Amino acid sequence: MKELDLILKNIKNKEVLPIYFFHGEEPYFIDLAVKALEHDFLNEDEKAFNQTVVYGKDTTYQEVLSLARQFPMMGDKQVIIVKEAQDLKLNEAETKALEMYVENPVPSTVLVFAHKHKKLDSRKKVTKSLEKSNALFLSESIKEAQLPKWIADECIRLNIKTAPNISHLLAEYLGNDLSRIANELNKLKIILKPDEILDGKIIEDHIGISKEYNVFELQKALGTKNTNAAFKIAHFMGKNPKNNPFVMMLASLYNYFSNVIIYNTMIGQPPNVIASQMGVNPYFIKDYAESAKLYPLKHATRVISILREFDMKGKGLGAVNMSEAELIKELVYKIINVDKIKMKV
Repeated sequence: MKELDLILKNIKNKEVLPIYFFHGEEPYFIDLAVKALEHDFLNEDEKAFNQTVVYGKDTTYQEVLSLARQFPMMGDKQVIIVKEAQDLKLNEAETKALEMYVENPVPSTVLVFAHKHKKLDSRKKVTKSLEKSNALFLSESIKEAQLPKWIADECIRLNIKTAPNISHLLAEYLGNDLSRIANELNKLKIILKPDEILDGKIIEDHIGISKEYNVFELQKALGTKNTNAAFKIAHFMGKNPKNNPFVMMLASLYNYFSNVIIYNTMIGQPPNVIASQMGVNPYFIKDYAESAKLYPLKHATRVISILREFDMKGKGLGAVNMSEAELIKELVYKIINVDKIKMKV
């Protein structure tokens, strides 16, 4: 949510809007904004009389708006927070009532909706009314390519110094669950000593991600055709399938070798242009350049075909009866030897 920093700053300065309607697929940013309005706007005495929290499944828009039209007791403002607002039913009558309130909100009320996991229909009049009144705030999901940068920015915000590639390692294994990532970073912040650098060893000890045997290191070993390292990592990952999901591994390798293909098709262009096309930090272009030498376009394309083949096997769609450990080893063998393997037509 692009406006989040400004929203949080304004709440801290007691500068609030009469309506906040947060919606979108990413709940983390919505939670941050609602938490600030719930905990940082009114003081403890005011909350007792002038703050109400309801849940969408237990109320209606008509009931919420009735609360919003009341006046605060022993204070200048009241806060009405509707959590899980996506559970509210929005029929024709409710829509009309909400539209009317948006057009003429009660100045002494701060009305907050937390509408998670989906967006409002942009075609509907009520959505346009909220947007026109500057009350609508969209919380979009972080794209996979942007996740390492988001993690790196969070580390900077928390004043956590990191070793190279740590944000990518965390992105690979924690996925795009921003709440989980934020919780893990806040725990690490408490654990780290002043000026201590967050590295793979600390992550391994406190989050459980192996600094040596993870998909990021497998990707690196395959990208440089380091056969011994690739099979060693594959063996370890195969022994720990719960910590190394086969589907996640395939997705990461697919993304990596797709970028190798992009590099092959853009050789000669400036690194920052290639990095922008890939959606990666320019720092990593040298890694793709090295891999592109070992996997020219023809071979990198074959790797993608191999990954698709193993995706089917992993889902039980192929005629195989192999464990994940065996699949990983065979996958590594085929990628390392992609220049020698005859592909099925």
